Amino acid sequence: MENIFTDEYFMKKALQEAEIAFEAGEIPVGAVVVVNDRVIAKSHNLTELLNDVTAHAEMQAITASANFLGGKYLTNCTLYVTLEPCQMCAGALYWSQISKIVFGASDLQRGFSKMGTQLHPKTIVASGVLEKECAGLMTAFFKSKRG
Repeated sequence: MENIFTDEYFMKKALQEAEIAFEAGEIPVGAVVVVNDRVIAKSHNLTELLNDVTAHAEMQAITASANFLGGKYLTNCTLYVTLEPCQMCAGALYWSQISKIVFGASDLQRGFSKMGTQLHPKTIVASGVLEKECAGLMTAFFKSKRG
């Protein structure tokens, strides 16, 4: 039997979170954390609601995952996020020792790779998963904000 739990499957879950953020007027970034094909955390940007510049989807997902696991390290976990993590989130992901990061759209201005931020040496990165859908949601959001 074919495994339905693919990177695309979980990125669709992250996209659902990004759509919730979009509807709430937040920059539409969504994230899920998965361990053993099970979603243990899901989140989206909450910077406007919480009036907190650190309330990015990834930061919320890291905290929720650590609470679920009962520890601060996210080894054996995969983060699926619709936009390439920023420098702040990449730093937190470094310290969490997350095993894998899968992101949809690249952030050519503020992404961790553009900024030269290092991830944990054992972290595997995959990019471009459902990139068109992830980037399209961001484009639609900013078009709606600009009129």
